Amino acid sequence: MLVTNGPLSLVGPLRTWAIVVAAGTGTRFGGPKQFAKLGNMSVLSRSLRTAVASVDGVVVVAAPELFAQTCAEVSMIAPDAVVVSGGATRADSVRNGLAAVPDDVAIVLVHDAARPFARRSLYAEVIAAVMAGADAAVPAIAVVDTIRSLDGGTVSRDRLVAVQTPQGFRAVALRAAHEGSPQATDDATLVEAIGGSVVVVPGATTNLKLTTPIDLLIAEALLGHEETP
Repeated sequence: MLVTNGPLSLVGPLRTWAIVVAAGTGTRFGGPKQFAKLGNMSVLSRSLRTAVASVDGVVVVAAPELFAQTCAEVSMIAPDAVVVSGGATRADSVRNGLAAVPDDVAIVLVHDAARPFARRSLYAEVIAAVMAGADAAVPAIAVVDTIRSLDGGTVSRDRLVAVQTPQGFRAVALRAAHEGSPQATDDATLVEAIGGSVVVVPGATTNLKLTTPIDLLIAEALLGHEETP
């Protein structure tokens, strides 16, 4: 079981880093969505721009076959960022990114590059929740659709939320959660599995995740409404 010590101390420097996961190849999108153009920037560049403005350091996790292209993209927005190759699964990719985060970093955020409209204010809220004592903080929005189980019947949505990124973690909790190379599509699930505390902070409906081509059309409609770092 994970044992934590309450709110993080403000004595001395408290460093935060972000792992921006851009290791997918975009099977459902029809190509690597992180390089899709959204206005005058790529999806990855928009996500990276906000991350750099919100934390002290950034690790970008790239698809191995797109490593050179990712490095070229990153160098234009964040020349000091570290770029590493991703793994076979999302959890493997996060672990590769986590290995590049310095040991003295107190808080680590994990963000999907496919969410180009995450705001600096959301990063700040997630960080604040971890500083206040949570092992993990996840942004989420209410589920508005009726949810039906394939086994029959509808599921009450009153206690359901749709989880977004960036998700924030005490670095010690995230490292402990990834020991033994467990698999999950969500890092907070891994922290919860070892007894860590997870809190939910309000997400944003504009914090869209690009999954299919129609999502890019929606994202284009949102241009001009995003926060500028």
